[in-house]
Amino acid sequence: MSTTWVPGADATGYGADNLPYGVFSRAGAPPRVGVRVGDLVLDLAAALDDPVFSAPSLNPFLARGSTAWRSTRAKVSGMLASAEGRPAAEPHLIPLAEVEIRAPFEVADYVDFYCSIDHAANAGRIFRPDSAELPRNWRHHPVGYHGRSGTVVPSGTHVVRPTGQRAPEDGGAPGYGPSERLDFEAEVGFVVGTSTSLGRTVPVGDFAEHVFGVVLVNDWSARDLQAWETTPLGPFLGKSFATSVSPWVVPLDALGAARIAGRPQDPEPLPYLRRVADWGLDLALTVELNGEVVSRPPYASMYWTPDQMLTHLTSNGASLRTGDLYASGTVSGPERGQRGSLLELSWAGADPLRLADGSERAFLADGDTVTVAATARGMGGGTISLGEVTGTVRPAL
Repeated sequence: MSTTWVPGADATGYGADNLPYGVFSRAGAPPRVGVRVGDLVLDLAAALDDPVFSAPSLNPFLARGSTAWRSTRAKVSGMLASAEGRPAAEPHLIPLAEVEIRAPFEVADYVDFYCSIDHAANAGRIFRPDSAELPRNWRHHPVGYHGRSGTVVPSGTHVVRPTGQRAPEDGGAPGYGPSERLDFEAEVGFVVGTSTSLGRTVPVGDFAEHVFGVVLVNDWSARDLQAWETTPLGPFLGKSFATSVSPWVVPLDALGAARIAGRPQDPEPLPYLRRVADWGLDLALTVELNGEVVSRPPYASMYWTPDQMLTHLTSNGASLRTGDLYASGTVSGPERGQRGSLLELSWAGADPLRLADGSERAFLADGDTVTVAATARGMGGGTISLGEVTGTVRPAL
């Protein structure tokens, strides 16, 4: 296991095996880029004497590409793991308690997928009990939709209950008002660094040359608005009001020990989607509702892997931009305690989730706080943290 001379850092999940990137600010100073180590943040602009890290987002650094990402990680790791590097880094370590953590990158485009076969099958059983669990196309390509990048918000941002049209159960005319079926979706997001030109498809083997790292995502969903609007075009206002992301971007290079082959796929995907490397990820997610763990979704159970997602979203020639974010869709496993949404945990309200305080939830109530966290095996055999993404529901305006 790689270790660091920073006291206590290796026991926090933010040791030398991790080194995630984020953006911070101190009182009276503009935001800048840092790397988290334990309960400290390393000011990279000062430690590396590199002005790219004086920017208020990761985007300029992301645009440098994979060679720069890896060389920078090697430099920072050397500074934090060796006695020789200590003098250059130690003066630029700042306690997290003294800084404000900001959004880590500027989101260019946002795409959300639907890549858990367990989640998709559960949704099929709920909404189409007399039909096939999966749509006919589901096993042939990663299903997704384009979201609204302007409403991707950093962890800790309150989520205002959305308002919109809802269809009455009696089949009459729709009404308009606050969503009565607000839900969370525990997801994993992938941050694009290297852009492409319009018309180019990214081969499945080039995933790590374009994707810098991973964040956690809560794709808040208004199920009643979504149900009414989805036919015929799919998610729109039921999704676009807020998507929360975690503050620390974990580099792909920190997840080498978490890589797995991925779930077997039947039928075999078309040639452009066939895997050439192991980019399944064994990530252990937890979902807390008001401080109580209500689910432990396993990312290892996902059907489509992130390299396949990237290739498919560019397969029509759509270009990538630095700061693009795409998410996995709800992460769910085969067991009830592994479901990544209240839609599944309460079976659309038919079997409400009972909390330890005796209360029940079919869907989220005003004042509820949802936190999604995750861990993974580190390259040295320990455990690294992917941090957490949290949000509290506020009443409709």
